[in-house]
Amino acid sequence: MRLQHHLKECCRLWDGQREITAMNYQTDCLIIGSGAAGLTLALGLAQRAKVIVLSKEEACAGSTNYAQGGIAGVYNTLDDEDSIESHIKDTCIAGAGLCDEDTVRFVATQARSAIQWLIDIGVPFDRKEEAPGEGQSPYHLHREGGHSHRRIFHAEDHTGRSIQETLVERARENPNITLLEHRNAVDLITTTKLGLPGNRVVGCYVLNVSSGEVDTIQAQFVALCTGGASKVYQYTCNPEVSSGDGIAMAWRAGCRVANMEFNQFHPTTLYCQADRNFLLTEALRGEGAQLKRPDGTRFMQNYDERLELAPRDIVARAIDHEMKRLGAPCMYLDISFKEHEFVKKHFPTIYERCLKVGVDISAEPIPIVPAAHFTCGGIMVDRRARTDIQNLYAIGECAYTGLHGANRLASNSLLECVVYGKAAAEDILTQLPCGYEHIDLPEWDASKVTDSDEEVIITHNWQELRLTMWDYVGIVRTDKRLQRALHRIRLLEREVNEYYSNFRVTKNLLELRNLLQVAHIIVASAMRRHESRGLHFTLDYPGQKERTGPTILTRQDLLLEAAGN
Repeated sequence: MRLQHHLKECCRLWDGQREITAMNYQTDCLIIGSGAAGLTLALGLAQRAKVIVLSKEEACAGSTNYAQGGIAGVYNTLDDEDSIESHIKDTCIAGAGLCDEDTVRFVATQARSAIQWLIDIGVPFDRKEEAPGEGQSPYHLHREGGHSHRRIFHAEDHTGRSIQETLVERARENPNITLLEHRNAVDLITTTKLGLPGNRVVGCYVLNVSSGEVDTIQAQFVALCTGGASKVYQYTCNPEVSSGDGIAMAWRAGCRVANMEFNQFHPTTLYCQADRNFLLTEALRGEGAQLKRPDGTRFMQNYDERLELAPRDIVARAIDHEMKRLGAPCMYLDISFKEHEFVKKHFPTIYERCLKVGVDISAEPIPIVPAAHFTCGGIMVDRRARTDIQNLYAIGECAYTGLHGANRLASNSLLECVVYGKAAAEDILTQLPCGYEHIDLPEWDASKVTDSDEEVIITHNWQELRLTMWDYVGIVRTDKRLQRALHRIRLLEREVNEYYSNFRVTKNLLELRNLLQVAHIIVASAMRRHESRGLHFTLDYPGQKERTGPTILTRQDLLLEAAGN
């Protein structure tokens, strides 16, 4: 019989000081993450299944909400200017020879239906002011770095927010979808961990941040839609929730990961102490914005013939090099030569946000620096988003599909979320009802831990990890820097694992534990790639190998590595 989601029971305990209430839930599918990937999957399943969606904060707090640029795709296949083949070519060029071409073709050919689905559920993509000609698309399209044509669907400069709000609204309307906010997934529960036959996911332990207690959720299927791990770096334009949770949980459960050395640094984030995490969309450069030194001279002509429209890895390295060469704290992005009304109309969010910190982008250049932006690697999945563990799926930035290769092409990320969200939903629906024998899951045992009175340890280790990653595993790397990073990460892991064993879990502790594991994987992956390719640039191996493939790691690899040291 198919499970229905409901509150199964309350488990009341007494620890001598307070009453503890831990909740047990059951559902068809547990989705960890409420961004474009998670909610696309939820809406696809809700026609026939009960779904619980977890969000670490409010439902709109993830990276989708902050995506300014848009979603890439060839919508009008009759357009003589653009084509699906051109989109495939641009993606593979940006991926620096590491994209899986079959995956790229799959995503590019599904783009039209994915975008149409978003239109159908109410996402307000910008339309052209003038009436389109016969056979032409009515939508206004941007062009971004690495794209040979205008093919970016957008809603002004807040596309992600428009998509996120629409998805949340549709989800809240659906009686088969339950959104649980302020919940941190702790660990997956699998038959292997329970000592049962097979290797199937059966649920998850979840911290209720409001109550401080750990609930148990039993599910026939679990989907990790947790986003990336850019919070591992000191400077990032990602929201606070991007702490690699899904990657770390899947890793601990035994899944393979791939290409974690490829961390994309967005070339242009606002350089301002009062607003340090604000990304400046690539669409600015698509509309002609120029990168300049502090003296007002341009510099991209010294690095790539595509100038400001070169792929992100090239632009980020160019900015980083100019800053170090000149000893400058930032470079500048200038669109002030455009008409004032054009700038306000196409980039209203950026205009208002910069104005609040004293920068009028229609009249002066914007100070910018690169910042960690996107995790190109992740949990290995197949064409239907299935991982190595039965009934466990991974979708979006936490997954490795082969689409991004060594560098992600701008605005392909939201597309990947929707395409794989729909593919996973179709796959799960073919398996319902499952008919598995019911398993009584063990409750979370907090009987041997206490409340910590040394939260400063978490804060200190957090800061040390992020600074270590920024200094040693950033835009430019060396073997010596990677060795230093690995040594420090191992020490921090030992401290945090001891802390985790003795104290009650908290949101900060869980995120630090996950980020340390992801940082270890990133460094181990980078040490295995003896070449410079895409987002991985090392001074010790500046050239590219003729033949190469993805860097694939298993947990056993790192256990053997640790034993050898």
